[in-house]
Amino acid sequence: MSNHQPKRIHSIAAFHRYRELPEPENPLISVVNVEDISYTGKAESLLLDFYSIALKRHQDIRFKYGQQQYDFDAGVMFFVAPGQIFSIEHTAGKPADCSGWVLLIHPDFLWNTPLAKTIRKYEYFDYAVNEALFLSPKEEAVLNNIVDIIRKEYHSSIDKFTQSIIIPQIESLLNYAERFYQRQFVTRKITNHHILARFEEILSQYLDSNQLLQNGLPTVQYMASALNISPNYLGTLLRTLTGKNTQQHIHDSLIEKAKEKISTTALSVSEIAYELGFEHPQSFSRFFKSKTGLSPLAFKAAFN
Repeated sequence: MSNHQPKRIHSIAAFHRYRELPEPENPLISVVNVEDISYTGKAESLLLDFYSIALKRHQDIRFKYGQQQYDFDAGVMFFVAPGQIFSIEHTAGKPADCSGWVLLIHPDFLWNTPLAKTIRKYEYFDYAVNEALFLSPKEEAVLNNIVDIIRKEYHSSIDKFTQSIIIPQIESLLNYAERFYQRQFVTRKITNHHILARFEEILSQYLDSNQLLQNGLPTVQYMASALNISPNYLGTLLRTLTGKNTQQHIHDSLIEKAKEKISTTALSVSEIAYELGFEHPQSFSRFFKSKTGLSPLAFKAAFN
């Protein structure tokens, strides 16, 4: 990956010029064939001011997913939102034996539609590149058909119906991608349970160390970084496997640690609160009661 400042590309037309492509027929939306894109041969970091949804197929590329690497002949999708930096490495020229498409959508194209507000609810726009979506041939065919409709519509004459026809297709694409991501979480049970086990191990070590005293509770960002995955991806994975988000898991583990200290030590509530990273015993007591329905003292009394 490049250590240089990312190259910022403000418009879809600028992207076309940067990749030596013909000018886009619509300045706010474009579908580009992967095999038509030219590359410099140097690793580069890019920052786009528009959405990029890419599906590419390449038999000779290894993609990293979570902590493991997989070889996939099926399509691989990436989702990049405006303002996000991503890095790519490639050989010079146009990619050999590579196919797929890149759908570019400027935020202005979504203006005055519900999708303008709801598009960021799709959490996979905040997944990292190594958390790409791997598609089966059937899934890829579904998305290819949608993109073909989009491509044909904006290649025809642009009129007042263009946006209202394309927007539902984009929504279908995003909804199918969300369904396929959920399938991926289910079908990769071994990998995902490995991540869950590592999550629990890291959290347990943190709670058993003096980091609670020094830094307070671990944040969602801290846990995700320790696992080398993005916070949103971690949250989605945990909800899929356990029905709880990352914050709930952290709080549940803290409560179990608090119960252990209350029931097995002679420490006072104030001392336990301090050891668990709370500045004020009252805050700890409120937190404990909100999670268990009992005050720390009432919980302790149950063991005496």
